[in-house]
Amino acid sequence: MARATTWLLAAGILAAGVAASGVVVAPAAPPVRPLPTRAELLDADIHFYESAARADTTGAMALGQLALLYMRRGRETGSFDDVLRAEEAARHSLRNRGSHNTRARQMLTASLLSEHRFADALEVARNLAATDSGQASYRATVGEVEMELGDYDSARAIFRSLGGRAADPSVAPRLARWAELEGRSDEAYGLLDRSLVALEGRSDVPDEQKAWFWLRLGDVQFRRGRLGEAADAYRRGLDIHPADYRLLAAEARLEASRREWRRAIDLGDRALGVSLDPATLGTVSDAYAALGDSAKAAEYAHAMEVAVLRQPGAYHRAWSLFLLDHGRHVREVLGKAQEELRSRKDIYGWDLVGWALHLDGRNDDARRAMSQALALGTQDAMLFFHAGMIDHALGREVDAARELRRALAINPSFHPTQPGVARVVLDSLERVTERDQESAR
Repeated sequence: MARATTWLLAAGILAAGVAASGVVVAPAAPPVRPLPTRAELLDADIHFYESAARADTTGAMALGQLALLYMRRGRETGSFDDVLRAEEAARHSLRNRGSHNTRARQMLTASLLSEHRFADALEVARNLAATDSGQASYRATVGEVEMELGDYDSARAIFRSLGGRAADPSVAPRLARWAELEGRSDEAYGLLDRSLVALEGRSDVPDEQKAWFWLRLGDVQFRRGRLGEAADAYRRGLDIHPADYRLLAAEARLEASRREWRRAIDLGDRALGVSLDPATLGTVSDAYAALGDSAKAAEYAHAMEVAVLRQPGAYHRAWSLFLLDHGRHVREVLGKAQEELRSRKDIYGWDLVGWALHLDGRNDDARRAMSQALALGTQDAMLFFHAGMIDHALGREVDAARELRRALAINPSFHPTQPGVARVVLDSLERVTERDQESAR
């Protein structure tokens, strides 16, 4: 009691002294708590709906929302575990309520696509479209899966029927991808550009989704050979979503194609700090190799292998191309690519098989595969480079020169090293042509 009285007296004396001096002491401000980050808010939402789902074991709504949030976090972080969680939450929701549960079906389709289980995704997408054939986004999803599987006739019919829905942001990116595959890159750019203008002022669209549109626009510009515009699109996306590993990785690949190795490494490492994406590990490995640091190159290549082997199903295509371009495990990659091609007959599957066959010395078979890869008229420099190198190996020099020129015309910086190879081969072909012409005179 005496101690408490002494404290109160001391406080009174201090207050009297302050009052006498005319100095007013403001009460101490409470500590300012920083605003929660985007990731923390997303984690809090997930925690809330996990609790709601546990509390209502027979309900469907919380599980459907939970699947959506898992997919959103999976896209932001590259977490394959979140994709699997989304699939399980969606399936659980559908077990609880099979009808009138479109969100769960949408999320199940999205998770299966992310897992590259395309045949399963197609079945779910078709069931969803059958519930409401007038819903354009559902039909567009079916077309998207059919594109991935290489069922181009069916995809073409769907996208033709959706031509009047190009202003719908759930349809436009699928129409754009189809336009690219058919060689209409200018149209693909226009579709995405108009979508971004429409989305710019919408507060109901998550920043992650807007950033994804900038990523798609940048990728189209890169494949068109417009590297400056591609870089601008990637940066616009990063202004909205600074930690987006997909945009950081895309810009790293662009800088590697420009042979800006240090910048490619910096951007790649920032992306890898969020997600161990195999393609980005390959980009950084190649950048270190170009700088002469073989130890670092090997370190990133090994990390890429570990990341790939954790993923189920077929080989990651970026990993497959990395191995082929470095002359490693050619027959193993060829076997995996041929196995995948049995169910997924898209042009990039044919391209991978064709390139692997070429590096295995089976150039006649490689040429037949590349004919399939070029069948839609897709204006992708990598496809024409592969076709040109195969024709060169077969002695079809006129065809080889035409295809290599086409690759360089589409995008003279389509890859960190392959454009240089194309120029060397073209130069040798032109010298042979000049020598033959001189001999004929």
